[in-house]
Amino acid sequence: MRKIKIPVQKLPHAGNLPLPKYMTAGAVGMDLLAAVEREVVIRSGDFQSVPTGLQIALPEGFEAQVRPRSGIAARFGVTVLNAPGTVDSDYRGEIKVLLVNHGAKDFTVKRGDRIAQLVIAGTIQADWEPVGSLEGTARGQGGFGHTGVSGERR
Repeated sequence: MRKIKIPVQKLPHAGNLPLPKYMTAGAVGMDLLAAVEREVVIRSGDFQSVPTGLQIALPEGFEAQVRPRSGIAARFGVTVLNAPGTVDSDYRGEIKVLLVNHGAKDFTVKRGDRIAQLVIAGTIQADWEPVGSLEGTARGQGGFGHTGVSGERR
């Protein structure tokens, strides 16, 4: 597995919270912790921006993806609203997690709760090449569900 060094700055409200870390040798996501000063209640059907207290300086050619944690999604119906959220290499503000509560009950975020995962990934920028027509494929213009429904059900 490739490794890179990423400068990270903890903001004052992150205080004694540990930095994100990989929990197992094969993990690709690090848990982001809630750097809230007091408990935050996200009502059922509502969403809330939750601070992590972290700022990072990603190298050019990388992004940080903010992804949901399966545990709170499965147990409480709470997930990342804009999943995956993208932290660009030129962003220097605080990483915040936009949590949404799809569950039936209010969800309380406490200081230090593991609220999301952060995955570091390489990126590519594209240059558009205008053309008169595109090369054809077997799928053609088949859209949503085109390849996922058996012929008998159509």
